[in-house]
Amino acid sequence: MKPKKCEVCGDKFHGRADKKFCSDQCRTAHHNENNRDSTNFMRNVNNMLRKNRRILAVLNPNDKAKTTKTELLDKGFKFSYFTNLYETKAGKVYYFCYDQGYIDIGEGKYAIVRRKAYVD
Repeated sequence: MKPKKCEVCGDKFHGRADKKFCSDQCRTAHHNENNRDSTNFMRNVNNMLRKNRRILAVLNPNDKAKTTKTELLDKGFKFSYFTNLYETKAGKVYYFCYDQGYIDIGEGKYAIVRRKAYVD
C-alpha cells in the first residue's frame, strides 16, 4: 500500500483508506483550526450569558427580588444577552438567562425571578 501524506504536517503515514492525518494531534489541530472563529464567537456569547445569570443569581438569593437598572449595569449586566423569553397571559415579557429571569417594572426598576421548572 502506498503511503499517504498528512493534511496538516505533510508527514507520510500508512493507515486506512479514509485516514487523512498521521496522528491524533494533527487531527485535533485540523479541527481546531476549522472551528476557531465560530468557537470563539460562541465562547464569548456563552461567557456573557453565564455572567448575566451569575449577576441575577447574586441579586436574587430567595427566588424573587427587585433591583435597579443602574445596579445591574454597574455589575456588568448586558441586557442584549438572554437565553429565552416568557410571555405571561397578561402580555408581560420576562427575559431569562437560563433559570434566572427579569422584567422591567417601570421607573428603572426590575423584578428578578427564578424559574424552578426550567426545562419543559
